[in-house]
Amino acid sequence: MKILSITAGAANMYCGSCLRDNALASELIAQGHDVMLLPLYTPTRTDEPNVSQRRVFFGGISIYLEQKSRIFGWTPKFLDRLWDHPAVIRFFSGRGVQVDPAALGALTVSVLEGRDGRQRKEVDHLAEWLRHEAPPDAITLPFTLLIGLAGPLKEAARRPVVCTLQGEELFLNGLREPWRTQALELIQRKVRDVDAFIAVSRASAAAMSAYLKIPREKIHVVPLGISLDGYSPRPGHVAGPRRIGFLGRIAPEKGLHVLGEAFRILRERPGVGPLRLEAAGWMGPEHRAYLEGVAGKMPAGEFEYYGELSRERKAGFLRSLDVFSLPCTYDEPKGLPVLEAMACGVPVVQPRRGSFPEIIDATGGGLLVEPDSAESLAGGLHRILMDPALASRLSGAGHQAVHSRFGIAQMAQRTLEVYRNAGQGSADQHLAGRSA
Repeated sequence: MKILSITAGAANMYCGSCLRDNALASELIAQGHDVMLLPLYTPTRTDEPNVSQRRVFFGGISIYLEQKSRIFGWTPKFLDRLWDHPAVIRFFSGRGVQVDPAALGALTVSVLEGRDGRQRKEVDHLAEWLRHEAPPDAITLPFTLLIGLAGPLKEAARRPVVCTLQGEELFLNGLREPWRTQALELIQRKVRDVDAFIAVSRASAAAMSAYLKIPREKIHVVPLGISLDGYSPRPGHVAGPRRIGFLGRIAPEKGLHVLGEAFRILRERPGVGPLRLEAAGWMGPEHRAYLEGVAGKMPAGEFEYYGELSRERKAGFLRSLDVFSLPCTYDEPKGLPVLEAMACGVPVVQPRRGSFPEIIDATGGGLLVEPDSAESLAGGLHRILMDPALASRLSGAGHQAVHSRFGIAQMAQRTLEVYRNAGQGSADQHLAGRSA
């Protein structure tokens, strides 16, 4: 198949959506498909070889300027090419990027308006470029925050559009009014422009169907898959304190503070021995005080934050752990780090919410505990640390299941089925329209 896959850069941070989009495109290319991974906003950053195009549409500087003043909707192309150059975008995004949804309401709504928004010039540039390209068999959008592009791109290429659902409800819920209501209404109105939606879990499919008023039959569940190279279990227990690990974006909704409180409860229980809590992941400057607050409550010498990790260092970090937890305080639809931990043979303890029950049920690689309860989380961690047979059983089951059923190749095959079916459905609708 020939696929135009649009992804959204997240400036200087590793983004779960970017990692998924890049891994999927890489695998499809390896399988012989013609995939163009086209970044919007900023160049993408991944921990694997990056297969995205060098050119960036909807450059972050351009859309910001166009939002601030309508004058920039009429600037000549040579100026647009200057501040849309990837090096220029990287320079300014490296100065810090505002990702707080509370501050991005007007821009979010404007982008969702498509040709009716302040970024009309960007929509027209992308559509014009697409008209001069060989038409793809399918066009994909990374999330519904870009659903304003679905209609113009379908019109330009006369091909089906598929949109992935990747947890954008967390961002939408963070918008201030009236932007939140306006954004939801725009997305719901433009659902008709999309031929098929892909959800990464059954929980996400059900939640987003209700939240965005997407007909359930238009949503296809394709569980996450990960690239498995380098994700092997450690040979045995490492000497020293037992390590409890966290890997994810450092932000309150990811639940590091819940894990910190559970750690303090756990270390007071008899017989657990020396412990360490180790965390890694990208942190925006707005959450530095949050991390300092978590670290300030930890016993001296028992907590360490490693920052962002390359793929090689991430695999090594996960292999060093005795147990892992990502205790999100919201219904996380993906859970990519949980799969990565299990791929390295690390048992996990997760809250019973979002995609986590599906992951644990499908893999047998961990325990479920009550959401938002440090006491319950401490109990789950305690069970694994105090029962070597249980830890070994969970470790083996999780590793085997992820490596046999949650690889990127399996996700790619399921995704291709959705693309093909969307293309057939779009062709059927076109023929029906002509015969009418």
